Amino acid sequence: MSTNQNLNLLNEMVTFVKVVETGSFSETARQFGTTPSAISRAISRLEKALGTRLLQRTTRKLRISESGQAVYDRCLDMVNAAQAVMESSEKFHSEPQGQIRMSVPKAVGHYLIHPYLPEFLRLYPKIDIQLLLEDRYVDLIEDQVDLAIRITEKPHDGLMGRKLLEIDHVICATPEYLSRFGTPQHPHDLKEHQCIYLGEQAIDSKWKFQQGNKSLSVHVKGRYAANHTGVRLDAALQHLGIASLPFFVANKAMKNKQLVQVLPDWYFKTYYSGGAWLLYPATKHLPPKLKVLIEFLAQKLEQEPTLLRPD
Repeated sequence: MSTNQNLNLLNEMVTFVKVVETGSFSETARQFGTTPSAISRAISRLEKALGTRLLQRTTRKLRISESGQAVYDRCLDMVNAAQAVMESSEKFHSEPQGQIRMSVPKAVGHYLIHPYLPEFLRLYPKIDIQLLLEDRYVDLIEDQVDLAIRITEKPHDGLMGRKLLEIDHVICATPEYLSRFGTPQHPHDLKEHQCIYLGEQAIDSKWKFQQGNKSLSVHVKGRYAANHTGVRLDAALQHLGIASLPFFVANKAMKNKQLVQVLPDWYFKTYYSGGAWLLYPATKHLPPKLKVLIEFLAQKLEQEPTLLRPD
């Protein structure tokens, strides 16, 4: 096997060591922040490359084979050596450096994260950032991502992280639209209005509201739906209807009186609300470059009161 092939299998070797240590694909997946099927595929790739069966799989447990034991011993040496390299490297590199691949939902990345990154890059000239704006689910291991922001009520057990802020949503329209078509006084009044909604799934046109102990849902309609937050914002500013928007997106236009919050006495609930968590794979040795970026973003967002909807 060539050196390049060996290097391409390093992740699989690390995964194999962890599977042997935990005795479980699911536990390894939990600790790595991925899925059992992804762990199984990694082991299969390593077995195929080595031409030998490493693990005996039964319905109840995993058992390492004789050849697997020999491979495990060598892989464990590699993992320990890599850890020693990282520990020695930290002694000589007190200044954070290197590239950070960061996956962020599109709207969060555009409106919340990107505005602060130029300052961060000026503060840390030896750190490069690759910002991946994508709304799909990202597997941090398989996609080789260092940090990811996810909107969730509860982060995956296999990941470590820090909650940056709560993501609230509002519905809003321009004063011109409301002057022409009237201001809804109750969620059911929305049935008579043009509503600008996400439109990716049928459930996106079902808006949910809560007021004290009362909760209800309204099926809205409209001539324009868009799965891009910035487009919905612009559509609302063009007087096309009442738009659903994250508060951090709508807030500036609301402060400038370009948009007016509709039904402010009702809490507007969406399927995309929750905490914005900055997540990374569980590890005892978080690289300095990640430490400084996590602290920087947390400090910036915690100091920005306009990102949170007032009670």
